[in-house]
Amino acid sequence: MLDSKQDFAVSAERRLERSVDSALRVIAAAHVERQAPPVYAARRRLSEVYGATRLAKRLERERRSA
Repeated sequence: MLDSKQDFAVSAERRLERSVDSALRVIAAAHVERQAPPVYAARRRLSEVYGATRLAKRLERERRSA
């Protein structure tokens, strides 16, 4: 009986280790993809446009309220 429980525990631990390893590989791949020059440049450009849009809206609100 004890061997069966130990086998199950060892098996569960291995599955957990493989699951964690798999998750870390996916995270690493996503990080590399985000840092790739075309993606990085596109993300930077989108953040610049978003920032400029927010600034324009804020200035418009301030102009209307003044």
